[in-house]
Amino acid sequence: MLIKTPQLIRKFVKTTQFWQDNALVLREFKHFKKVAILAVAFTLLAATFEGFGVGFLLTFLQSLTEPNAEPIKTGVEWFDVWVLASNASATRRLYQISGLILLTTLVRVIFIYLGQVYTGISQSRLAYQLRIRLFEQLQSLSLSYFSKTKSGELINTLTAEITQLMQAFDVVSFLLIRFSTLLVYVIAMVLLSWQLTLISVLLFSLLSAAIASLIKQVREISFIRTKARGEYTSAALEFINGIRTVQAFAAQDFERQKFYESSDKILQSEVKYSKLSALIEPLTESVATTILVGMLVVAFATLIPTGQLQIASLLTFLFILFRMMPLVRQLNGARARLSNFQGSINNINELLRTDNKTYLLTGTKPFSGLRYKIEFQSVDFGYDSERSVLQDINLTFEQGKTTALVGASGAGKSTLVDLIPRFYEPTHGRILIDGIDLKTFDIHSLRRQIAVVSQDTFIFNNSVQNNIAYAMINSVSKDEIIEAARQANALEFIQELPQGFNTQLGDRGIRLSGGQRQRLAIARALLRDPEILILDEATSALDSVSERLIQESLEKLSVGRTVIVIAHRLSTIIGADKVVVLEQGKVVEEGTYQELLKNKGKLWKYHQIQHNLNQTKMTL
Repeated sequence: MLIKTPQLIRKFVKTTQFWQDNALVLREFKHFKKVAILAVAFTLLAATFEGFGVGFLLTFLQSLTEPNAEPIKTGVEWFDVWVLASNASATRRLYQISGLILLTTLVRVIFIYLGQVYTGISQSRLAYQLRIRLFEQLQSLSLSYFSKTKSGELINTLTAEITQLMQAFDVVSFLLIRFSTLLVYVIAMVLLSWQLTLISVLLFSLLSAAIASLIKQVREISFIRTKARGEYTSAALEFINGIRTVQAFAAQDFERQKFYESSDKILQSEVKYSKLSALIEPLTESVATTILVGMLVVAFATLIPTGQLQIASLLTFLFILFRMMPLVRQLNGARARLSNFQGSINNINELLRTDNKTYLLTGTKPFSGLRYKIEFQSVDFGYDSERSVLQDINLTFEQGKTTALVGASGAGKSTLVDLIPRFYEPTHGRILIDGIDLKTFDIHSLRRQIAVVSQDTFIFNNSVQNNIAYAMINSVSKDEIIEAARQANALEFIQELPQGFNTQLGDRGIRLSGGQRQRLAIARALLRDPEILILDEATSALDSVSERLIQESLEKLSVGRTVIVIAHRLSTIIGADKVVVLEQGKVVEEGTYQELLKNKGKLWKYHQIQHNLNQTKMTL
């Protein structure tokens, strides 16, 4: 007992851990409990009628082998007389039992069909619920999570891993069907001969213990396969999204090496899985055959000569054993396949976990508009605990005025403006709107009053019209969309496109130039009519013609709004109401453009550098 206790504890811990590991997935069954219960019920009924069939088979074999023997009875008089025909002749009993076997088989087949139908529905509903829940999980996470997670791994979880889970569900339903049938067989075997059953169970238990070690190795390989698939998807996605850069740098060999390495990892894990899983069924079959031969020897040597077992009972027992052998083999194979899916299930569970992720909780107060100012009070921020990007920011953005942020790359300009729509939360300090903490406002009503136009404009693989009216297509008219395009200086190039506003733009707007994408982004912002406008280097990296057109559009967009602009070219912010200079995450000076030039501080140095560069370009 002292030896077995730790083993029992370990088994209990493993079983408990299994349910804990899969609890997030199993929880989704609450959405379709009735369908799942019906699937289980029909499966169990099919197994029950399999047991009835075995019982009728025993009576059938007795009628064939020993027609003059005392009929088999259950002790329930009406059942014995009317169903088993115990008072009838052997011939009539044989015909009646034959009919009952056929009827039982028909009913069992119907229940198997219904069980499979409801299992398939449960499988599809589970996949649907998980897709929805995974999407909602991603919707609710902060940008910090996406900045630390490879998009390829997320895509892999949303697609391949869900497919793997559906296959795992198939295996689970298969296990349930086979195990319930196996349980009925074991009960029937005990009733026929507890001695042979005891020997069979002991030998098959030893076989299962040997198979368990192989299954454990298959389970470990599943985690390696899951990780390898995630790396493969990431490599493929980066290659496709970055194909222009790959070709521009002639980096095909470098990308080929990355892709081949990730593919090779999948290949190696699959080869290991194939070698181990292929060993399970042949091993089970060979040992099971040995057990069957042993049963025959024991029965004919000891049980039949002593009258402990009749020929009909032995034939029925052997029939059950023959039916059990493939069942045991299939169950062991299914256990191995199920272990192979554990990595995928864990991946889904990991994405669904809430205790290790950052969420931006929304407030309850509707944001009705900015009346006075946005105020940063001693704000610190860092993407991780080791390094601060912003330090002790005390800053005010007044309503209806334009504030420009200037500084070298990495000074924290984009990070600072990202705190206003609450893409990230301050590590310390507060951000107030009209004296009210930003966290108090409903995050969606706040963001609907903010428009961001950045250098890296995202264009959806959709029509021009749907890109401009993104998330507003049902609430704006075609005339409003056209007017927004006109004010953004985008109408002319849109009308020149093959299908005008109905032209499909491809992934990330690949059919458009950088300047055209920027003008669509401005049209999108104009249509939203935002209270607060954030311009994050919206005119950088553009040619002079595009820059002039976009600058005109931005001036129209800025009228009557609170504007925060991150400037790359200082010439674009000369008319700003206030200029704030950041350096290494700190505000080093602020004032009007002319005031800061007179002070000959940091802005004056940037002004001199750009002025000298412009002079050099003009000379050249």
